[in-house]
Amino acid sequence: MAGEILRRTPLFEEHKALGARIVPFAGWEMPVQYEGIKAEHEAVRKRAGLFDVSHMGEVAIKGPQAEEAVQKLVTRDVSRLAPGQAGYAAVCLPEGGTVDDVLVYRTPDGFLIVVNAANRDGDLAHFMEHTQDLDVEVADESDDWALLALQGPEAANILQRFTATNLSGIGYYRYEVGEVGGRDAMISRTGYTGEDGFELYVRPDAAPEVWRKLVEAGATPTGLGARDTLRLEAGMCLYGNELDRETTPLEAGIGFCVHLDKAVDFVGRGALRREKEEGLKKKLVGFEVEGRGIARHGHEVRAGGEPAGVVTSGTLSPTLGRAIGLALVRPDVEDSFEVVIREKAVAARAVGLPFYKREKS
Repeated sequence: MAGEILRRTPLFEEHKALGARIVPFAGWEMPVQYEGIKAEHEAVRKRAGLFDVSHMGEVAIKGPQAEEAVQKLVTRDVSRLAPGQAGYAAVCLPEGGTVDDVLVYRTPDGFLIVVNAANRDGDLAHFMEHTQDLDVEVADESDDWALLALQGPEAANILQRFTATNLSGIGYYRYEVGEVGGRDAMISRTGYTGEDGFELYVRPDAAPEVWRKLVEAGATPTGLGARDTLRLEAGMCLYGNELDRETTPLEAGIGFCVHLDKAVDFVGRGALRREKEEGLKKKLVGFEVEGRGIARHGHEVRAGGEPAGVVTSGTLSPTLGRAIGLALVRPDVEDSFEVVIREKAVAARAVGLPFYKREKS
């Protein structure tokens, strides 16, 4: 948008000093790459990469009816979350479309919901609208946090040098409050890459010091470009691509976080129940391009020579060396179809997700 004032994370000067290529992203000036997307991608798969994801938003929900409020707002049954645990969830419109996909942390005094940067204001308004009849406080705490993601097979070894918290004791989608490099931190075993790793919630003034220590210890600064190729290989949705207000979580293949049977009604449950009974209008598929070319977001999918859907994400997989993608297609589309690349229909075939799965030690 012309004239838009872009925000900067607390790590902006670190990115500049490292020679990062800075681009506008969701209203922020963010590093898309440093050394190069392929090299950074490989660093995360083989060693450890460090991401600045401080543009993400954080909304705290507290009060006597905090659990009831979050139950109403998200598709996951958060009553199953214990303090110290996190869960992936969708936030839906009454019609079933997706407002956002979020991470919900149960805290000692309520919940912390991590939202996508581009949806921060919209999510906050949605949360306020649908909880106004409940005794809760909904607070945007986004400016109170910086968020670093340390991802890769060496992430735990690097991070353990700077914290007294026993990282081996933190399970997947669990967190502990402790210190990193002498600075207060919420240490969460979560990520968006398909690798083991941690997301570190620290105060903004602590972020540069923590960042520098992790980089000096061997973590490779990694930009949003590699973050996208990594999450695509892992078969993870990106809001605005696989998910939007016209696409339900069931259509996007994240039905595992939609708990239609939970005790408290949630926004969109009626629509999602009807969709499950009546059948999907579209479905998300993973695919590999069999001919020449790389499928990209927005490319048309054809089946039997007729329009059948659209590519939501696509890339040349740095790990697999093959052109891969995700597409939303008609439910009747079978395993073989075509993707229109540079006005030419190119053969593609559906494959199971994820494209890449790490070997667990």
